[in-house]
Amino acid sequence: MRPVPGTDDDPGHVDTNLVLHDFRDMSKRNVTVSLDEETARWARVEAARRDTSVSRLLGDLLREHMERERSYEASMQRWRAGPVRRLERGARYPSREEVHRRGNGT
Repeated sequence: MRPVPGTDDDPGHVDTNLVLHDFRDMSKRNVTVSLDEETARWARVEAARRDTSVSRLLGDLLREHMERERSYEASMQRWRAGPVRRLERGARYPSREEVHRRGNGT
């Protein structure tokens, strides 16, 4: 007899019903988030795969996004604060490869 997909007998089944909550950090704020069914299902499965709660998963994902945005903004401000580089008369624009070259020779 083959296991029924989505049941406890299914080897690919992930139990999303029991999640232990960690209340050590009480400085968190509660928010309500509405998700479409497909996104909610993905979040439950992904949280279970990571052995965490949906709340912690969403918080971690949002924090990572926020930190990337802050890093980008800080980099942009540093670049804008730098000296203006004007081309000298007769000089050529750098190639795409030259502009994107990193310190590793590529």
